[in-house]
Amino acid sequence: MTETLVRLFVKNSRDTTDPAVRTAYGNLASWVGIFCNLLLCAGKFLAGTLSGSISIAADAVNNLSDASSSVVSLIGFKLGARPADDEHPYGHARFEYLAGLAVAVMVLVIGVELLKSSVEKILHPAPVTFSWVAMAVLAVSIAVKLWMSVFNRTVGKRINSGSLIATAADSRNDVLTTSAVLIASLISHFAKVELDGWMGAAVALFILYSGVGLVKDTIDPLLGLAPDPELVQHIHDKIMSYPGVLGTHDLMVHDYGPGRQFASVHVELAAEDDVMASHELIDDIERDFLKNDRLPVVIHFDPIVTSDAQVGDMRRWLAEAVRTIDPSLSIHDLRMVPGVNHINIIFDCVTPPGFAMSSARLKEAIAQLVSEKDPSYRCVITVETSFAAVPCAGEAVQ
Repeated sequence: MTETLVRLFVKNSRDTTDPAVRTAYGNLASWVGIFCNLLLCAGKFLAGTLSGSISIAADAVNNLSDASSSVVSLIGFKLGARPADDEHPYGHARFEYLAGLAVAVMVLVIGVELLKSSVEKILHPAPVTFSWVAMAVLAVSIAVKLWMSVFNRTVGKRINSGSLIATAADSRNDVLTTSAVLIASLISHFAKVELDGWMGAAVALFILYSGVGLVKDTIDPLLGLAPDPELVQHIHDKIMSYPGVLGTHDLMVHDYGPGRQFASVHVELAAEDDVMASHELIDDIERDFLKNDRLPVVIHFDPIVTSDAQVGDMRRWLAEAVRTIDPSLSIHDLRMVPGVNHINIIFDCVTPPGFAMSSARLKEAIAQLVSEKDPSYRCVITVETSFAAVPCAGEAVQ
């Protein structure tokens, strides 16, 4: 069913990095959500009204909220597809993140309202009229919501949309909550135990728990989430695949919304090579990323002295030495500057975010290791923090 809808309504569906294709996917998912949820809301509202069940009526309101959420997602995709302008040179794709946040907030609001109604039903119970028609409506709703969860997750992952993944999680929650309402109605009817209010409260608490998680998931990219480790590794591997590249470091990925990422990175090349040839190689790498990954990458050229065996040996030794302090540490831009009585070892050391050791203590630890190797060595260290999910350290020079 999912692939049939995609073939009918999404042109060039395989090119998910194309903003127009992403928008078409988003529009399809939103309209499917609006249509299905309005039908389910109408069926449950009728069933809840006839039976007097607060839990079924609340489930109907939940579907109405889901339809509203789909409208918000539709607006988010349309606004996010707007081209860049003078005031927003990086485009408007972050509207998708805001739409996902709006959906998450609506889930929380529904949870609070359902909890209030359920507590009122517990304090002031009222009889519920059992109806097999209502049970059939709930069963159909479970089947539809299960499909919608799979559909939204499939599309969300295909186009990397946090908004649709949040919608998929909400549909999954609806499967669980509607199942709980159905089971509670059957138990109440056959065991003569009133569970309607209690089940409504349980459903509300589950919705609230899920909503908090959705809020976190949608706020993270707005605050500046670390780039996907797979993307970091892909950038590193592609750069290292070019002949003459000795290493990469200082990777930074800026996220302005799905399909709107930009990156900068330092690339190490032999200092002895022709500067024009090195510049041409960097241009080729940048064009490769832009053409095949739709990722604008700005590359800074770092010249590495490869003709000095002493510098090469020191670089390899120090790269291993800092890992004895912590395996996540890496070094780059190493130079050796001889003086009258000592040799300055100048380099940068990269630490992961949240590294426990202070910069001063780390410098002392590294300086101690270097001094033990040769007392004439003096360290001049710049401590940097990695902005990537995993360090993209330079490769050892052979």
